[in-house]
Amino acid sequence: MSRVVILGAGIAGHTAAAFARKWLGSGHSVTVVSPTDEYNWIPSNIWVGVGLMKPDQVTFPLRPVYERAGIEFRHAWAREIHPEGDESTPTPYVSVEPVGSSGGGRRSGSTSPEPALEPALDRVPYDYLVNATGPQLRFDRTPGLGPEGNSLSVCTVDHAVRASAAFDEAVERMRRGERQRFVIGTGHGTCTCEGAAFEYIVNVEFELRARGVRDRADILWVTNEYELGDFGMGGMRLQRGGYTVPSSLFTASLFAERGIDWVTRAHVGEVGEGAVHLETLDGHEEERPFDFAMLLPPFSGVGLTAFDGSGADITGRLFAPNGFMRVDADYGEKPYEEWTAADWPRTYQSPAYGNVFAAGIAFAPPHAISRPHTSPKGTLIAPAPPRTGMPSAEIGRTVARSIVDMVNGSDGPTHTASMAEIGAACVASAGANPFTGTAASMTVFPIVPDFARFPEDGRDPRRTFGEIGLAGHWVKILLHHLFIYKAKLRPGWSLIPE
Repeated sequence: MSRVVILGAGIAGHTAAAFARKWLGSGHSVTVVSPTDEYNWIPSNIWVGVGLMKPDQVTFPLRPVYERAGIEFRHAWAREIHPEGDESTPTPYVSVEPVGSSGGGRRSGSTSPEPALEPALDRVPYDYLVNATGPQLRFDRTPGLGPEGNSLSVCTVDHAVRASAAFDEAVERMRRGERQRFVIGTGHGTCTCEGAAFEYIVNVEFELRARGVRDRADILWVTNEYELGDFGMGGMRLQRGGYTVPSSLFTASLFAERGIDWVTRAHVGEVGEGAVHLETLDGHEEERPFDFAMLLPPFSGVGLTAFDGSGADITGRLFAPNGFMRVDADYGEKPYEEWTAADWPRTYQSPAYGNVFAAGIAFAPPHAISRPHTSPKGTLIAPAPPRTGMPSAEIGRTVARSIVDMVNGSDGPTHTASMAEIGAACVASAGANPFTGTAASMTVFPIVPDFARFPEDGRDPRRTFGEIGLAGHWVKILLHHLFIYKAKLRPGWSLIPE
C-alpha cells in the first residue's frame, strides 16, 4: 500500500487530492493535512468584500466531502518534513500540529537548552508527499499593513467580511455628505496577485455607482507594476476586435472610463492611520491619504522546516530562502536577459527527494516574469509571478497523475505542466449585476513568455486576447458555481476543466 500525503487544501492541494483518490486503487491511501477545515473559493472573495456574497457562498466544510470521497483529513498545521525518517524509523513522515493542540512537547531538531513550551507534534507517514501549503500572508513586511494594522484585505473570507463592513460604513458616510478616499492595490514592492486587487477596485467603483454615492468618492490604484496591466506577467498584447492592444492600454482605458486614478512602480513603505507612504521607482516619496484602504500583502512560504535521518536541519536543501519549495527548475543566478522559458519547472518534483513534489503557490519560481527594478534607495519594486487559480489546479492535477503512475511502477514523473508550456484563462469581474455588470475575459498562452517559440513578444497572438462586457460577467458567475460544484466533488466533477 502506498500513502499519498498532501499538505494544504487550497486549489492545488484539493485538486491533487481529488484526482489522486480518483485514480488510485482502493489499496492506497490519500491524506490531506490542512490548518483550515473549510474550502474557500478565493477568487470570489472580492464579491464578499463588497457585500455581494455571503461567506457560506464561497466556503464549505471539507471533512464531509473527504469522507464521501474516501480521503483522510487531518485538521492540523504541517510543521516539519522528515524525508528520511529518523533514528527510530526509516519511514518518511511529516510532523503536524493538530489545530487547537495545547500539548507541551518539543519539536524534533530543537536546539533549545530548556524544554520549550510547544505543542506535541503527531507523525503522518508518507510514501509520496505533495507540498501545496500555499503562501504565508506577509503583512509584517510593511508596517501598518493588514487587518490588524491600518488597511484591509480580501485574501481570506474573514478578511473579506471585514472589508465589506468597512465598505458599508464608508458608503453610509458618503450618504451623509462626507467625501471618502479609497486606496486599493498592492501593499509592498514585491507583491503578486495584482489581479485580485484589480477586480476589487473595479467592483468597489461599480458598487459606489450602484449605491448612488460615486460622486463623493476618490479612488486610487497603487501598484508595484511597471505599467498598468502587467499582472506579474510582463504585460500582454491582447487581440481585440482585430487589433493588437497592450494590456497597459486596456487597463488604463478601463480606469479612465471609471474615473480611477493610479500610481504605478510604487512600493508601500508604511500604512499609517489614514495615509499610505509611497516610494516610487524614480526615488520620489509621498503620502496619499485614505479613508478606506485595501492593500494586498507579499507572500512567502509557510515556514516548513526539514530534517534528515540524523536530525540535521536540511531546510535550505528543500526550500529557497523565501520559504517556497525547490523543484525541477533552474535556480541559477543570471541577468534578466538570460532568463528563458526552459528555466521553469515541468514536473514539480523535488531534486533532493524523488517522492516529494510541490504544487501551486508552494513551489519556488526560478525568477520573476516581469523585469525587476530597484529604486535609487535599493528597494526592489517588481511583481512576483502569479501562480494562483487555473495554473495551480493544472499543476495539482499533473502532480497527482505523475504520483499515481509512480505508485503503479513508473520510474519517475510522467506528466508535465510548465507555466511556459500552458496557458491560462482569467475572467476578472468589473462589476456584478445581471443587466449592467461587466467582466474582462482574458486568455494568455503561454503564461511565461517563450521568445524562442514566439519571438515578437513571447506569446501566441492567436491564443492571447481580451474582451470586456456583460457576457463576461455571466461567464464569471457560471464559473463560480461550476468550480464550487467541482470542489465539492459532485457527480461528474472531473469532467469540468481546471
